[in-house]
Amino acid sequence: MSDMETNIEKRRSIYALGKKEILPHDEVMKIVNHSVKYCPSAFNSQSARTVVLFGKHHDRLWDIVLEVLKPLTPPDKFKKTEEKVLSSFKAGYGTILYYEDDAVIKELQYRFPLYKDNFPKWSLQSNGMLEFTIWTALAEKNIGATLQHYSPLIDAACQKEWNIPETWKLLAQMPFGSIEAPADPKDFMPLEERVKVFG
Repeated sequence: MSDMETNIEKRRSIYALGKKEILPHDEVMKIVNHSVKYCPSAFNSQSARTVVLFGKHHDRLWDIVLEVLKPLTPPDKFKKTEEKVLSSFKAGYGTILYYEDDAVIKELQYRFPLYKDNFPKWSLQSNGMLEFTIWTALAEKNIGATLQHYSPLIDAACQKEWNIPETWKLLAQMPFGSIEAPADPKDFMPLEERVKVFG
């Protein structure tokens, strides 16, 4: 099996995250920067954006999540939500926020009206590739991560907290950290039900 195949298998949703620093911050940033630079995008739009949070900024994000969720969650259910956020996501040592710059997408829609309806879909595909690329690269370095989706509930608070441009639209949050426990075993559907080949 090739290194790429091995790393794709290693990329799992790791919920038992810890704050042990597996890589220095600048090494994590090399992974993020390289992925952002080389990940493909439709019409070379390069519309993906990331915000990387370490230390108190990482902790603040997950405090924001709880602050936003508390008034929206029935009291008898909030305790479980709080435990999940604190024991898994906030327990890591960093979070990557994934954005798409809506200004870039609108400019492409204006310049290429024939493909107007496709640009938002293509931008999501590109962002998904970026998320997978970074996630796999972190797994290769034995850093665990998950992908979370608290948008649009936290968008305004994040924009204010970190002075995010208004045209950046938040898509996902990726808490990462040391792997404190492995992922559970995973079942797979038969490939024959998912892949067709002709010729």
